[in-house]
Amino acid sequence: MVHSWYHLPVGLLFLAVTFGLRVLSVNRLIRDKLRLGIGLSIGFLVLHLVLTQGWVEPDLADTLRSIEGLLLVFAAVSTLVVVLMNPIRVDRVPDRFPSIVQDALTYGVFLVIATFVMRERFFTTSAVSAVVLGFALQDTLGNMFAGLAIQVDKPFRVGHWIAVSSMEGLVTQITWRATKLRTKTGNFVIVPNSVIGKEPITNYSEPAVPTRLQLEVGASYNAAPNDVKLAIHEVLAAESLVLKTPTPDVLISDFGNSSIVYRVRFWVDDYSRDEIVRDRIRTGIYYGFQRRQIEIPYPIQVEYSREWPSGRSAERTAELLRLAETVDVLRPLTEAERAELVELSTERLYGDSETVVRQGQPGASMFLICSGRLRVTVEPSGAEVAIVDAGGYIGEMSLLTGDPRSATVTARGDAVLLEITADTFRRIVLANPTVLERISSVIEERRAQLAERAATVAAGPAAIAEGPRPLLRKIQRFFGLAADGR
Repeated sequence: MVHSWYHLPVGLLFLAVTFGLRVLSVNRLIRDKLRLGIGLSIGFLVLHLVLTQGWVEPDLADTLRSIEGLLLVFAAVSTLVVVLMNPIRVDRVPDRFPSIVQDALTYGVFLVIATFVMRERFFTTSAVSAVVLGFALQDTLGNMFAGLAIQVDKPFRVGHWIAVSSMEGLVTQITWRATKLRTKTGNFVIVPNSVIGKEPITNYSEPAVPTRLQLEVGASYNAAPNDVKLAIHEVLAAESLVLKTPTPDVLISDFGNSSIVYRVRFWVDDYSRDEIVRDRIRTGIYYGFQRRQIEIPYPIQVEYSREWPSGRSAERTAELLRLAETVDVLRPLTEAERAELVELSTERLYGDSETVVRQGQPGASMFLICSGRLRVTVEPSGAEVAIVDAGGYIGEMSLLTGDPRSATVTARGDAVLLEITADTFRRIVLANPTVLERISSVIEERRAQLAERAATVAAGPAAIAEGPRPLLRKIQRFFGLAADGR
């Protein structure tokens, strides 16, 4: 490189401009980078003074002239990049161009100018040397380029909770070589950027701050799922660390060997406290289950041959008999006949909103409501015509005549029903056919009331109720009896 007369004024001008920009800027990154530019400018001027005074040998002078030019070029590139990419009057760094990206751009532009424009021998080394250097620094270069990609793509930032490979922690620093994580135990984990670049990353802090957590708990098969879910929801509603929006939910995830497994899903706004929240939820579930007498089975597995009970307990049978006595359709039966009917009938459990019978489907049974409530609707409007509480009954026409179901019935809350089938009722009728006449009068009165109510809410004309005698003959035919009752 030939020494030029304009080096001194260019150096002085650049030093003045750099110093002036540093004074005007409030951005700490710009001030730090301009401090480097000022130092390089001073170095350039010192070398220029040494060369112009002839204080060095000619061979060394050629080398110093190359260094002199490179110092000024690097100072100019560094200053230009930092001034163009950062706001001078605001103390912040652009998200898309963090410090590490700006440094990479500075070095890249400098190397291109030095190699292809200035053609300095410092940067035009042989291809063999470049390959050897690449192999020697492949891990370092891998970490460096991975760190550059992290800064550009922004899969996470300082202050985010992330999980990568088997490591999880709060991001505290991202450098050229590695990313530093602080774990929940307070330890620092240094993860090479090349590892992060190859592994899937879970960011618990984006795209939104709330994070969904989940845990699983087992409950006894004897506990109704809706009761268990209600108990868990009460615990979630009372926990201050659980967000009310988005709404938590409870799902049945498995029918386990010794319990029904429930998956509890909820949201928190501070992932660092996830273990604390899970502890408080599990503690609340334990006490909530104890108050509701819901058993959490021990995690054991046993094999045994179960002997199914042959019948109901005496207390349960007495309860069902008292219920049957209040049902007007069954009141014409004798006490012994009602006892036999109850003994031969089966209890059915229906969950909330579950369909018991559907309109238009064939049926040959009636239901006594032991507990819970039933909702009766008619098609095609789906209008509600009745709510039947515990102690009521449905389906008597299908039981006695075999007619299709005249309405759709669903459970409102969990409901326990006693199903009386036509085959069971036929045994009673064949033993005492005269009971049908008394029952038909009760049925006809009830049927007329339901038809009138359905006509009020349903489109189209109401069904016309039959007289007592035609209904009796229909019931007798269904049970295979002669019209005279013999």
